[in-house]
Amino acid sequence: MSTLAHTMMTAARPTDSGLVGPGELDRYPYAEAHVPDRVASPSWEGADPELGRVGRRATGSRGRGLHGQLVQQLGQMIVSGDLGADRPLVPEEIGQRFEVSRTVVRESLRVLEAKGLVSARPNVGTRVRPVSDWNLLDPDIIEWRAFGPQRDDQRRELSELRWTIEPLAARLAAGHGREDIQQRLSDMVEIMGHALAQGDALTFSRADAEFHSLLIQVAGNRMLEHLSGIVSAALQVSGGPVTGCDRPNDTSLAQHARIVDALAAGDGAAAEGAMRQLLTVHPEVERVVPAPREH
Repeated sequence: MSTLAHTMMTAARPTDSGLVGPGELDRYPYAEAHVPDRVASPSWEGADPELGRVGRRATGSRGRGLHGQLVQQLGQMIVSGDLGADRPLVPEEIGQRFEVSRTVVRESLRVLEAKGLVSARPNVGTRVRPVSDWNLLDPDIIEWRAFGPQRDDQRRELSELRWTIEPLAARLAAGHGREDIQQRLSDMVEIMGHALAQGDALTFSRADAEFHSLLIQVAGNRMLEHLSGIVSAALQVSGGPVTGCDRPNDTSLAQHARIVDALAAGDGAAAEGAMRQLLTVHPEVERVVPAPREH
């Protein structure tokens, strides 16, 4: 095993990752949250009492500071529909409800505004924006949708997007032949093989995510590279928060190895075909590829 493979195998096993494992999707905060009355009201009555203080729900905040936790809390509530479109967000009330300073509230609302979730206008205040205005390619919004009421739609859309992006990236990558990237891709396959043999799904999924990210980066297309974060987010929400392949198995491993071989041979068509095969055997993609949906 290469030095990189050995390092990743040993370093990627924290005693407590703080992430939800496969099969534990329904334990994510969305599934437990009480859905409040959605009448647009400036008060927070009816909201989940567990949302009353930032920091109580560690699963959603993942160790972020007060600012990051409030962004997470409000973002989840907006995306889940608990705070509907055109709902007024009064900074003073948010600060009281979540027991944070006005500075934290102000900074958090700016982040949500940058994501397209809220808008702030003079004489109008801050209000929740409709879904059509959201930056649906933002990794946080992808995560919030994937674990909220829209989870099925989000996963289907991500799967379809991967089907479009990654085969093209594999074809383009075959023409670049960077030996350093080739070695790292081989290392990832080696790590996945050892992880599969040991039943280590977490290490397998991390190597899987690294593999796909590297492949897009080596494609030599900056616009595709810009979308690598979307692919990473798709891998994280495919089956569990960090699982790129719902069921790591020999078939998936063989398809990854085929891609590496095709890249080494400079065979773009074979690399593209292997990637399509890999995505097709993924349970979330199999439902939507290749037949189009009926409208």
